[in-house]
Amino acid sequence: MPNLPSLERTLAARIRPGITGGPVVFLGLLALCAAYIQGPLVKIFDFAGARAEMEHFGLTPAPLFAVGVIVFELSMSALVLAGIYRFVAAGALAAFTLAATFLAFRFWELPVGMERAMAMNGFFEHVGLVGAFVLVAWYDLRARASAGRIAP
Repeated sequence: MPNLPSLERTLAARIRPGITGGPVVFLGLLALCAAYIQGPLVKIFDFAGARAEMEHFGLTPAPLFAVGVIVFELSMSALVLAGIYRFVAAGALAAFTLAATFLAFRFWELPVGMERAMAMNGFFEHVGLVGAFVLVAWYDLRARASAGRIAP
């Protein structure tokens, strides 16, 4: 049986060059931000639907919240993708997603059944997005510290 730590090091050394390059990192960040780009675009092209969504969640004035969500999601996604204040933008998207998750996926209030199961799945998928954005912020801060751009 091979030595697992040695196998792990060998495998990591072979894979690292292919997945740590700029295009792969950018595509990963783009995939992470995809819902925060697509969602606002849908809201822009169907602003009445965006207002209705805000009203559904009790957010008033609905037009102001709709515009705020559109601007926030697009601008934070752009910052994450551009690497400008990435740690701040990723943290903001994590906090926004966590708040929206508790607002939109209150599965514990639903009776047992398909709707509750789907809401629970949505809840935990969004918790996963929160974790991913926290990791992006952590990685960005770590990279900045190692590059000497911020105090460790």
